[in-house]
Amino acid sequence: MTTRLFPSIRLSLICSAAALAFGAQPAMAAPDDADVIKLVRQHVAAQAGFDTATLAAITTDNYTEVSPLGEVDPREKMLAFYAPEKKTVTPDIKVEEPLVRVDGDMAVLIAKLAVSVPGPNGQLRQMALRASYVAKKAATGWKLMSAQYTGIAPKRPAP
Repeated sequence: MTTRLFPSIRLSLICSAAALAFGAQPAMAAPDDADVIKLVRQHVAAQAGFDTATLAAITTDNYTEVSPLGEVDPREKMLAFYAPEKKTVTPDIKVEEPLVRVDGDMAVLIAKLAVSVPGPNGQLRQMALRASYVAKKAATGWKLMSAQYTGIAPKRPAP
């Protein structure tokens, strides 16, 4: 009877150890998730504020951006677009519904960007974009490697 019991105790121990090991991984990833969300919020704020110093500091040298119009812009073109002298009206942009996936030193974040832009008559114009970001963890922390923006069509009223 003891010989039959030993394999099942051993199997139970192995299963318990595996459950503990795999169960601990998502908890360890949580700080990285929060750091990536913070990075994206910082990026959005720097874009809205035309803060090229921050944009340069939080993007990799090979950063690439795909605009809502489908244009592929290298880092230099993105930084030139956000030059402080080109700043006009500052939109209010909120990062909503962030979904983060971290794998080692790489992360992907997909979020909705809710944008409010003051119009010429003082009324706010509302729009939304779906944004995808790729970030890489370096010795100094997380940096963005790329971003892609896709417009979200407004919901049409029911007929």
